[in-house]
Order: sequence, then C-alpha cells, then structure tokens
Amino acid sequence: MSDRLTRIAIVTSDRCKPKKCRQECKKSCPVVKTGKLCIEVTPASKIAFISEELCIGCGICVKKCPFEAIQIINLPKDLDKDTTHRYGPNTFKLHRLPVPRPGQVLGLVGTNGIGKSTALKVLAGKLKPNLGRFNNPPDWQEILTYFRGSELQNYFTRILEDNLKAIIKPQYVDHIPRAVQGNVGQVLDQKDERDKKAELCCDLELNQVIDRNVGDLSGGELQRFAIAVVAIQNAEIYMFDEPSSYLDVKQRLKAAQVIRSLLRPNSYVIVVEHDLSVLDYLSDFICCLYGKPGAYGVVTLPFSVREGINIFLSGFVPTENLRFRDESLTFKVAETPQENAEEIQTYARYKYPTMSKTQGNFKLRVVEGEFTDSQIVVMLGENGTGKTTFIRMLAGLLKPDTVEGSEAEIPEFNVSYKPQKISPKFQFSVRQLLHSKIRDSYMHPQFVSDVMKPLLIEQLMDQEVVNLSGGELQRVALCLCLGKPADIYLIDEPSAYLDSEQRIVASKVIKRFILHAKKTAFVVEHDFIMASYLADRVIVYEGQPSVDCTANSPQSLLTGMNLFLSHLDITFRRDPSNYRPRINKLESTKDREQKAAGSYYYLDD
Repeated sequence: MSDRLTRIAIVTSDRCKPKKCRQECKKSCPVVKTGKLCIEVTPASKIAFISEELCIGCGICVKKCPFEAIQIINLPKDLDKDTTHRYGPNTFKLHRLPVPRPGQVLGLVGTNGIGKSTALKVLAGKLKPNLGRFNNPPDWQEILTYFRGSELQNYFTRILEDNLKAIIKPQYVDHIPRAVQGNVGQVLDQKDERDKKAELCCDLELNQVIDRNVGDLSGGELQRFAIAVVAIQNAEIYMFDEPSSYLDVKQRLKAAQVIRSLLRPNSYVIVVEHDLSVLDYLSDFICCLYGKPGAYGVVTLPFSVREGINIFLSGFVPTENLRFRDESLTFKVAETPQENAEEIQTYARYKYPTMSKTQGNFKLRVVEGEFTDSQIVVMLGENGTGKTTFIRMLAGLLKPDTVEGSEAEIPEFNVSYKPQKISPKFQFSVRQLLHSKIRDSYMHPQFVSDVMKPLLIEQLMDQEVVNLSGGELQRVALCLCLGKPADIYLIDEPSAYLDSEQRIVASKVIKRFILHAKKTAFVVEHDFIMASYLADRVIVYEGQPSVDCTANSPQSLLTGMNLFLSHLDITFRRDPSNYRPRINKLESTKDREQKAAGSYYYLDD
C-alpha cells in the first residue's frame, strides 16, 4: 500500500469545451508526455477524461485550462475506503453516510453542493449507492456486506425487506406547482392518511389558502403546504430538505414542532437546514458535512446537537483531528459604541415622522424614529406585517397617507434596495451586469476586497445571469445593492437561498461595508442568528399580520429582542463557546426561569 494521498480529478461538464480550445490540458500533462493516457480527449468526446490512477497531482492542467474546468484535489488518506457513491468519472463523490436513528431527528449541516441532497436520496432508497464503482455497480447483497456492523446495515435491510416508505420534502418548493395541480384542500384530502388535515392546516396557517390553487401560492405558503403534504402521509422515513426558507420566525418554530410531532419509536426523521437556530431546536443529534462543494463531501460521525453545530462553526472535527475551514465563525455581539452619550456627536442623525399607509384591507402605522449613520437596523416581524411597505415609504416609492408631527416631511434619502424576490431578466453575463449597474464600485479595489471577494463573485463573472442558482443570484444581488452609492441600504431577506456558511459571510460583508462607508442599513431578516449578529438597533412590528400593524421606533438590541420574543413566547440563551443564540426547548427549566425573569433574550451569561 503506497503512502501517497488518494486524489480526485473533477472536470466540470458545462465548462469543459474541447472543441473550443487547443486541449492544453492534454498537451501540457507530463504523464501524457511519457506515453501514458493520463488525460484523454478524442474528437468525439464531449469532455476531457482524466485518469485518477495515473495522475501525479502536479496541477499543470488546472493552470493551463482556459475555461477553468479542472480541479485536482488531494484527499485525506483514510477516505479512499469510504466512498459511498460517485455519479461517474471525474464527477462528485460522497464519502460515508449519515446514520439515522429510529425515534430521533437527525439534522444535517453543511454548505451547498457538498452532498446533503445526495445523502437524502441514498437514505430514501431512491438512489442505490455504488460505493464509487460507477462502471460495475455492486448489488444490494454486496452493499449490505459493506455496511456490516454499522447501524446502516439494519437501516438498509429494513428498507429492502419491510419496504419502508420514504417521503422527501424537496429543497426547491417553487418547482411544486409544475408537478401538482388542483387546490390546496383537494391535494391534502387525497394525501391524508393520518387523519390530521384539520390539525396541520391550523398549525401551518393553511386555512386562509385552503381554496387557493397550488400555482397561486407565494413562496412561504408553498413551503408550509409542502411540509403539510409530507406530514399528512403515513411513512417510516420523513425527510425535509430546507424546511425554513421563505418562512418567518414564528412559522419556522411552528414547522419545527410539526416535524418533531412525526417521531414514532420506529420512524426516522432527517432534516437538512441552514438556519442554525432552527436546526438546533429541531434535532436530537447532528451530522456535519465537509469537503469541497461540487467535488467531494464527507459525512462526520453523529454528534450531539450543540457539539455538531459548534464543530461546523469552528471548522474543526476533533474526532478526526481535521480542519476543513481556515477560520472559525463566532457571534460575539458587542453593545455598539453608540450607546455612550459622549460619542453621539460623531454620528450624523436622521429622523422620520409618524406616518401611516393603507393598502386594500391592510393598514400600517409607523411610529416616528431616528437612526444614525454606520448603523444597521434590523426589522423583526412576521410575514405580512408591512416591513417591505415601510422600506418602500422610506425609499420614496410609496407616499404615506398621513404624516404627523412638526417635521412632517419625510427627508429625501438616496436609497439602494435589494428586494425579497429576485427575478433575473438580464440576458448577459454577470460581468456585464455589474459593469452596466455599478461600474465605479466594481472597479474599486476596496469594494472588491470588502464585498466581491468574500461573496465569491469572481467565480460567477462569466456566467449568464439567467442561469445562476438561487444562492448565486442572491450574492450578485447583494453585491449590486451595496455597490450603488446611497444614504440608506434596504436589504430584504439577505439569507434566502444561502447556506449556513455563506449567511455568516454575507452578514460580515454587510456589517463591515456599512461601518466603513458610514451609511445606514435597514435589514429584514428571519434567520435569528443573522439578525442578532447584524443588528445595532431593531424595529419590532406588532399587530395582526395583513390587517393592522404598527412599526415601533428603533430600540436597542436587547429591549427590541425581548419585546419580539415575548410575542413569540420563546426564550434564547447563548452558547458559551461561540456566543451563538440558542432557542430554549419549550417549558424547559431554563425557558421557565427566563420567562419568569422577563429576560427572553440573553446578551451575556
């Protein structure tokens, strides 16, 4: 057994274009020059083939490829025995599998493109693991022998013998209307095997849309509908791929309770989730996934919830003595210097008056408030409480009906706005889009290092805007929003479609940019960890969603969060090692203590 590292070669199929290049990879490969077929490109082949056995890992082909289509990655030694599945030559491979346990919720955490959805497909029995042998895939007998002695052997045996039924709630709920026709009530009636329709419709707030066509639902309604469709069926394995996207904080907690209610002594529940506070609240134990997105993914052993999320944030797996990310992510929230009276003079202050706006049946009242530059104000409220309406009034896109107070004028602000829904209509590449919209910023070295580099915009430059995925679009939209010169940046749900790691990077980018540029940002955010990391001050929305709501004036993080959480009836504590907010389990000792003391949100222990 040679001691050399196993390596994998990845050729990105949509980038490799052998007909448009001079096949530099093949010509420059030292192994090919010795007469061995390390890289093969024939006139008939659609993409180059790289032999991983012959490759010596010199990386010359990686540098020479004009389309940046090749990656050569050295893997840690022990992984070559652990391949669970590989899609084909020079493509993504998954090492090991998460181990579900009956009667418990298994949470999966990891970046996008690292194999979470592949792992779900294998565990659901929808994808037969080929143990890396895509040319001569093994039969089930061999697969079971391979997993012998682990909990997965019992699991796969049960799937094969007892015919376990598995249902997956898909990641992209916006694709559901293409597959499902009819109205919400009818679809739920057809699927109702547990006689839970009334209860679920009440829990997931589906009664308002019960007669609506599935095609007419908004993102959040589709998400709740999808969760209900899975929860209403009888199955042994329930899987949820990102159940919290599009939902507000209250709905996220409701969804988490519905998912936990599916546990039975011999059923399995598996959840992939990027909102770490919801994942924490939901799971009984956690498997992290690390690796290189699009190239390979490795599943860790199961950890306790706290330990699993902390391992993911710190980027270090102690059981394997392995570091998979250079920097660890922490959430130290300092009270901002603006609390001190002496320092207030240095900040420019802005005021806006009390105003109201009625749209159809919905009435919003905004209490007067003020804010300063270099400050981020996070808006906390359920969906339908008028956060976007307030943003648009500040931006001058909506005229308020009534304005009260001595300074009855709304000051004129230059506003840069990132909307909640991003629909790509631009027909050219990302580079052309940035060039036409924010030319000065995107040429500026400070902007490039502060915003574009951390958001990894560089890798998207030559892609067509219409072909970008949700997360890629979100990063480009953030870059465009921050690149436009303005007094106020209004950012609506920056965490949507981003994975847990990108969310933290995006928060840091927004925070650093707002401080350096001495501007103000108003952010609408439902991911609790992101909201508390970003907020200098908070505006809490109260009232009945879609009917009558009030936006309070900006408060400090502590008082605002306390008010908001008291409406939701949940309490937060802080993790001592990296300060991330953690939701207390309902009616736990800690939960009751904090409610009795009236401190729903802890800033420090």
